[in-house]
Amino acid sequence: MPNEKARKLRQQATDAERRMWSALRDRRLAKYKFRRQHPIGPYIADFACTQFALVVEVDGGQHADSTADSRRTTFLQRQGWLVLRFWNNDVLSNTHGVIETILRALTTR
Repeated sequence: MPNEKARKLRQQATDAERRMWSALRDRRLAKYKFRRQHPIGPYIADFACTQFALVVEVDGGQHADSTADSRRTTFLQRQGWLVLRFWNNDVLSNTHGVIETILRALTTR
């Protein structure tokens, strides 16, 4: 069931998610391997580097002050994951800065 939902989410990716995946796929970011729409417990992470337990979430405005996102982040952190969240407009207008932030997080894990 999670795989079906993950597949559907991949097919319905936002422009920001497509841009992020373009930067992370095929080990393009300093050879780090990322998975897209990766199931973790009851949740599906937008992007995950499983080797370094890093989750990258790309969110639209509907996620502002979301209690569901807070519960999700708490769950992931309790499982040992570092969660980085970026707004869609940041990914689209400052892709390089977002990638630098992700890379910095990976090199300090």
